[in-house]
Amino acid sequence: MRIEIEPGVRLFIDVEGAALVPAGPTMREKPTLLLLHGGPGWDHSGYKPKFSQLADIAQLVYVDHRGQGRSDKRPREEWTLDHWVDDVVRLCDALGITKPVVFGQSFGGTVAQRYLSRYPEHPARVILSSTSPHLHIQRRLAAIERLGGEGARRVAAAYWSNPTPEAAQAYVRVCLPLYARTPRPPDAQLRARIDLEITNHWFAGEARTLNLLPGLARAQCPVLVIGGEDDPVTPIEDQRDIAAALPAHLVEFHAFPGAGHGVDNDSEADFMALVRRFVQGSKDEACGHSRQFGPVAIPGESN
Repeated sequence: MRIEIEPGVRLFIDVEGAALVPAGPTMREKPTLLLLHGGPGWDHSGYKPKFSQLADIAQLVYVDHRGQGRSDKRPREEWTLDHWVDDVVRLCDALGITKPVVFGQSFGGTVAQRYLSRYPEHPARVILSSTSPHLHIQRRLAAIERLGGEGARRVAAAYWSNPTPEAAQAYVRVCLPLYARTPRPPDAQLRARIDLEITNHWFAGEARTLNLLPGLARAQCPVLVIGGEDDPVTPIEDQRDIAAALPAHLVEFHAFPGAGHGVDNDSEADFMALVRRFVQGSKDEACGHSRQFGPVAIPGESN
């Protein structure tokens, strides 16, 4: 469905699961998990069907950012981070959502980082997954070369230096397969509604001078930071920067060995167990910890 968040601006959303469920003589309210997709220029489809397994503990709200996916097309001057960030609050106001749990993957995590600094009292919790606070190109090029060789580095360098449509097509062909260690289902990309014009606009412009680290100190809620150690596009060092910039008593950081961009793909069971626990809230809030996760079991999760 499309929801009008301000006059003439509609975002596409999809809702999975009830917010209120019977609990004996009362109705129990589940948290709302707001899912912000990557890109920019992509859509929410990458979260389906995998995130459906969380619908028993939260009401899931899938969102296509302003101008992307199935949301209304919008003019280029609205393709800005602050528009996308403010839309999170506008959407919650339109739907009557208070204290959401906000999950941001990749570029969605970029939106969530700025949201933390602009609206620190708004979320109940925030999850930052495989995301960056800045465009540290040399880190990206080094990671891509390690995984794909000098040829992949040259293709990536050409794109990051000048994100033209031709360079983007080459990047998608050569570098995108390096993102995850576990091949994604072949139909996943076909299902997505992708607009590389928005992607190229972002990386040619606002992304180049972005630095979200100073604003992270304003966070007032628990924040879970997740990254894969073999991520070529948002290298694990970027997530370490994020974790170090957040208030120490609120942050929980997990690095997954052997996982690439989008830990949910390479370490799905461990990733989902971690997100599930964080959304529900652990007994001690599990804040102020930094952990390395193995490929099978999550150590220290028995409590």
